[in-house]
Amino acid sequence: MLPAILLAAGTWDVGLTENGTVIEAASVPARTALPTLLLVGGLAGPDDASVSIVRQEIRTFEGIRPDRRRFHLLAIPLANPDRAGLAFPPVGIAYRDNPESHALWRWIAIQAPDLVLIAGSQDFGLAEALSQNVVAGVGRIPARRVGSEPGILKSLKDFPRSEAHQEIDRRLSRTPHQLAEELAQYYGHDFDQAAYIQAIALIGQLRLGHQADVERLVSPFVDGSKDSLAKPTSPALAGHLVFAELAKRSHDPRYLRLVQRTADLGFTAAGEMKESMPLHDEMSDSVFMACPILARAGKLTGESKYFDMAARHLSFMQKLCLRRDGLYRHSPLGEAAWGRGNAFPALGLAWTLADFPSQQPEFSRMVREFQNHMASLAPFQDSDGMWREVIDQRGSYAEYSATAMIATAMLIGIKHGWLESAMYRPRVDLAWRAILARTGADGRLMDVCESTGKQKSAKDYLHRAAILDRDARGGAMALLLATEYDSR
Repeated sequence: MLPAILLAAGTWDVGLTENGTVIEAASVPARTALPTLLLVGGLAGPDDASVSIVRQEIRTFEGIRPDRRRFHLLAIPLANPDRAGLAFPPVGIAYRDNPESHALWRWIAIQAPDLVLIAGSQDFGLAEALSQNVVAGVGRIPARRVGSEPGILKSLKDFPRSEAHQEIDRRLSRTPHQLAEELAQYYGHDFDQAAYIQAIALIGQLRLGHQADVERLVSPFVDGSKDSLAKPTSPALAGHLVFAELAKRSHDPRYLRLVQRTADLGFTAAGEMKESMPLHDEMSDSVFMACPILARAGKLTGESKYFDMAARHLSFMQKLCLRRDGLYRHSPLGEAAWGRGNAFPALGLAWTLADFPSQQPEFSRMVREFQNHMASLAPFQDSDGMWREVIDQRGSYAEYSATAMIATAMLIGIKHGWLESAMYRPRVDLAWRAILARTGADGRLMDVCESTGKQKSAKDYLHRAAILDRDARGGAMALLLATEYDSR
């Protein structure tokens, strides 16, 4: 199986430098079963002779008939356009510190070449680091330095698959159910507070048939030992989605009472709808945090007031956060289209519509809003299948949780007929492949944005830590996608 980038020739974004310059890569594919070579130049900067040599090698390789190419070629002609001081393996917080080093290191890992050749006057230890380390949790990759002279690729013969390539192949071969079971070993085993991250993971566990375990974990909130709204927050509203799921499955009225209690926060003591659900903090997240629990309360009780409140809250949040181009700003504090700040409205509205009666007056409008948002997001999916930390910022890092959430939303839209399968299924499948590649068997994930509140600028979002480890938020969303994908 090939990295997605090798499915077609072209140019892709590797990442951003500290100064905002995009690092680009080129791909020239060959026949499927052949190995992959990565040729890197320009680590010493744009004036290094290797830059022009690598570009020349790309042009020469493109001139070879595809059926006569002996390997797939990936190439980064100018890996260090701003002459940054590089270190491999990278140090500091990705991508806040040493962004060029982190971007190259993680991109190379996920593309999993079988051999890396580094041309130029220096390599900052990259060749040795790739050969000696498990690169970004994927595997070792043979690498060596070569001279900056024409004909680098001519003498290359067959070379074996790298450890990293074999690991990516293993990851990509997993079925949705297999990935879900792997993730379930690490995520969905606690519920110390009613919050959305834990709730989503528990919903994944329910889909895998582990209802008794989930009921045991949530029991303190059901029997009154703990108050699920003792310290109400926006994430706590969505944390009640697990009670909604249990109410649907078990018909236990105690779960329904918890759902209604949360949904009733949108109404005055006299029963009138408020302007919006509380606790939204003007963040687009609130479409997910509030609307689905309202819709589920409506479906479980048959009371239309909850559907009306869900529609009202969506409109309220759109006035605050929906941009003219169809993407969401995270908050009125800035215009940045943060990745998860768009994934929350995408998944939140998909779940809301799934419980919304089609005869409700606002249903058709809400479906159109969902379709418009999906159409606005679609062009920004990258060649690897990912959506980025800042959706419309070239080179910003490919973000794991937003990709899982947007893909889940699209999959729900396809299932319900709101989205055309021919147009969106390939995008979902590509995103699924990207999540598979970035998920280790040990539950470690690549590039999950840390918890993020309002930020003032796109740069602030770009500097949010990109986690390369186990992460409860990313794991929950991947488990949700895997179980949704498994039931398609």
